[in-house]
Amino acid sequence: MPSVLAKPAQFERGSQHRRAMIGKIHVAKKQLMLDEDDYRQMLADETGQASLTTCSEAQLARFVDRLKAVGFKPLPPKSGTKPATANHPVARKARALWISLYHLGLVRNKGEPALEAFAARQLGCEKMVWARQSDGYRLIEALKVMATRNGWQQADAGGKPLSPLKLNEGLCFAILARLVAAGAVPENWNINQAAFRLCGIELGAEGPMTCESYARLAAALGRKLRDAAPVQGDAA
Repeated sequence: MPSVLAKPAQFERGSQHRRAMIGKIHVAKKQLMLDEDDYRQMLADETGQASLTTCSEAQLARFVDRLKAVGFKPLPPKSGTKPATANHPVARKARALWISLYHLGLVRNKGEPALEAFAARQLGCEKMVWARQSDGYRLIEALKVMATRNGWQQADAGGKPLSPLKLNEGLCFAILARLVAAGAVPENWNINQAAFRLCGIELGAEGPMTCESYARLAAALGRKLRDAAPVQGDAA
């Protein structure tokens, strides 16, 4: 009987370790702001698997090490202090803009540490979570200026802010313009041609375009832009 009982205990320890590694991977994916395609490609490259559920513990451990190598910082144990990641409205808007600017080829690293470093320069505060919300407009405006300067309009001709749908659509057109400027696509390509020929995406195939479908297209086009024209110099 003791030997029979020992096996479930050993299995449980393995299960707990496996769950812990999978949990850590999910945290890393969020911290590094990996989109689904980049995450799946990295997983396949490191483990040869398409899903965490089919990975062995050794493969999971290798994947965790890979994520650390590209910038993942495991969170310290909770100590009752303020959370390290800001989740207020200004931070969420800044994070969305930062990722979009990454797709637009204006920043090298879309992860939280890079955004925090940029925000610190704008706000004069080490962490967004500690910044006053009343100062947050400076961060948002700085990001919007970067966007507008590089062809991604944030307002209409009358100065009225664009809707989320129009912003996401405009981001895709701005990325296409930068692809043309980089010589990666012909000048006469429209967005439909670029989507299909570069990314294998047929616009409108599943119905009217939404914010989410434009966001997926922006991520796909952004990968092509980074391949064609890597961010250089002192870009954020």
